Amino acid sequence: MRTALALVLFTFTTCAFAQNPSAVSAAQAACGPKGVNFDVKDDDSQHTVAQPEAGKALVYVIQDIGAISCIGGCITTKIALDGVWIGANHHNSYFSFAVDPGERHLCADWQSHFARLSRLVGLVHFTAEAGKIYYFRTRAFGDKYNAYLDLDPIDSDMGRFFVASYPLSVSHPKK
Repeated sequence: MRTALALVLFTFTTCAFAQNPSAVSAAQAACGPKGVNFDVKDDDSQHTVAQPEAGKALVYVIQDIGAISCIGGCITTKIALDGVWIGANHHNSYFSFAVDPGERHLCADWQSHFARLSRLVGLVHFTAEAGKIYYFRTRAFGDKYNAYLDLDPIDSDMGRFFVASYPLSVSHPKK
């Protein structure tokens, strides 16, 4: 009886925690290829919100880790749009990019040498409209046992506040 009960519990646990194929395919569609990492520098001279170019939408991605003091490095978060890595934020910072109108899929992924942390992914989709500005925020939270990465749309007032407060991230892929 104990063996049967153990087998039932093992099967239930395995099924409950198995990867959901649709979730995996959503991440693959939004995130870029593995092995791409970025060098990131802050530019503290730019703190203004730009206007979208004609026929495009403008997207701001802001990393907000709060008042944490980083010793030996800080969180670097890579951002992908529709399966292509487009940039990264480091510490409290932001960057922006233009997108064509239509349904878009964003992915945030920690850039880390630790496999457990580099698997943290935040996903969000939105429908971009020409002439509009969209703001998204990445935040990490958790404890020493569990870590999570959020990628959420935020209000334009909060987005403009972060752009005015945080430096611009200038990133390029590592060679």
